[in-house]
This record gives sequence, structure tokens and C-alpha cells, in this order.
Amino acid sequence: MLDYGSGNLRSAERALERVGADVTVTADFETAVEADGLVVPGVGAFAACMKGLHEVRGPQIIGRRLAGGRPVLGICVGMQVMFERGVEFGDDTAGCGEWPGTVERIQADVLPHMGWNTVRIPQDSTLFAGLGADTRFYFVHSFGVRRWELEPSHAIAEPKVTWTHHGEDVVAAVENGPLSATQFHPEKSGDAGAAVLENWLTSVG
Repeated sequence: MLDYGSGNLRSAERALERVGADVTVTADFETAVEADGLVVPGVGAFAACMKGLHEVRGPQIIGRRLAGGRPVLGICVGMQVMFERGVEFGDDTAGCGEWPGTVERIQADVLPHMGWNTVRIPQDSTLFAGLGADTRFYFVHSFGVRRWELEPSHAIAEPKVTWTHHGEDVVAAVENGPLSATQFHPEKSGDAGAAVLENWLTSVG
């Protein structure tokens, strides 16, 4: 698990350990690059998370891993930073740029989007294998990706995009070759979140 000062590491670490992962929390470049799987958590503001990532060479770690086909899982803002840019309260911040698209304020009457919500799972999903359409996950965010902009022909592998609805459709998860991510918090989503983490861990091998 990449430690770049984003906080909330312990709950994600415990959740991964519960499904059988041997977790090392690290800010070391080589350790993060060479791990079997890398989890990039994230809470708070997009700009603050990107600042922390740059301080530990996070974008280079992520890019190096993906170039070598090594799995990466982003969680919450850890998903958002995989996109090109984030716009929050007038701040326009460059992200890691692994996917095109903008993280922006959700158009909804009630924000944040906080609590349990269902998702629309794509066919042949690995992350959501074995989970039904009525499964709920725990979200807490006011910003998200409102449009998916990557065409399948330009992707690492054909992307599987999962959506949720809060005022409008918002990306809830993405599976794209070695890069996967969730907007919701699997570590706060009970048995459903544990199943997602276990599915990802199994795919890591």
C-alpha cells in the first residue's frame, strides 16, 4: 500500500489483511514498484493527494507498474487521481493521466454523496464477480467522474466501467487491464467490499 500522506491507511490495511493479503505500507519507490499488487488509497482534496503523490514519486511508480503489467488498485481519491485532472473549488490540478477525463463536482441536490448505494456492474467484471445487482457499497464524496472518455480501442484492455447514481450517473469503479479503481470505499463496505478486495487480490495472483 502506497503511503503518501493521504491518511486512512489503517482501515484499508486491515480490510486487505482480512481477505488474506500480506500488506506492506511503504513510501519507498522500489518497494512500491516491485510489489505483487499496489493499493493507492486517498481521502480529502484532489490537489492535496496529488501533492503527496508527487512527494513520493507516486505518478512514476504507478506508470512504471502499469507499463510492466503490474496490478494497481486505486480507492476513492486514489481512483480520482488516475484521471487527467481534478477541478475543485476553482483549483484545476493535473492528475496522473492514466485515463482521460475530469473529476468535478457532482450535480446533485444533496452533497456529499454519503452512505450506501447500488452500482451498475458491467458484464464479465472481475472486481464484482459473485455480487448481485442489489449489492450496496459505501460512498462518501462530492466530486467524481461524470463522463467516461476513453474509447475501448485506445485502452490497455477493453475497460469495464461501473456506474452509480446520485443526482446523475457517476463512475463508481473501473477495470482496465492492470489498473483497477473504486470510487466507493471497499474497506467500509462490509462483506460486499471484502468480496471486491478478495476478487482483486485473486486477480493479482
